[in-house]
Amino acid sequence: MRDTVEIVGVNIDNITFQEAENICKEYLQQDKLKMIFTPNSELLVDAVKDPSFSHVLNSGDLIIPDGIGVVIASRFYGTPLKEKVAGCELMNSLLEIAYTQERSVYFLGGKEGVAEEAAQKLSEKYPGINIAGYHHGYFDEDEEKEIIQEIISKKPDIIFVAMGAPRQEKWIYKHRDVLGAKIAIGVGGSLDILAGRAKRAPEFYQKAGLEWLYRLLKEPKRFFRMLKLPKFILLAFYDAKTR
Repeated sequence: MRDTVEIVGVNIDNITFQEAENICKEYLQQDKLKMIFTPNSELLVDAVKDPSFSHVLNSGDLIIPDGIGVVIASRFYGTPLKEKVAGCELMNSLLEIAYTQERSVYFLGGKEGVAEEAAQKLSEKYPGINIAGYHHGYFDEDEEKEIIQEIISKKPDIIFVAMGAPRQEKWIYKHRDVLGAKIAIGVGGSLDILAGRAKRAPEFYQKAGLEWLYRLLKEPKRFFRMLKLPKFILLAFYDAKTR
């Protein structure tokens, strides 16, 4: 039975990174697609505003707390989450697992060229890794049908979807019954990091739970987006106290 903490209406799995990794390994032994979502504070604020997005997140098979704000908020509910489980790190772990287990992967999303660059970087790091295919995230309805048909024909074990939230989560949910993979995970900007177009925060910021501050310092234009963090904390505090 899953151990979860409901935070602003979304059930977050109360697991460690190692436990998440082990669950993913189990998923790769099964035939039915498993959906992995990685909500942070910003996504949970969006889920409060959009009940359909909240429903999609709660439909996930594994919902990890991708952000220190989510961990802090869990304390208001009397059941603290064990730790932050970074989506970027889980993606890297899945790629390593795919390589060692000879599993195939597919990259979908990012600007034109990003998915291809990510595939190239990955091939350099893991020579011989099975990359079933890739496609950027800017496509129309006709292209989408072709992409889905390609995925079905290539039969990748893991699909990394990087189209930004909530689009990537809703896309996975909408097509969950036809994709045929074992795992589909929303990875957002992590694909840009894999491609070398963006850098993750230095370890100091990661350990201190200040990745958001590093991103703000690098991209001041993110300021208004960052305002969702204190808003989320207030939403969670109020939600917990009114139960």
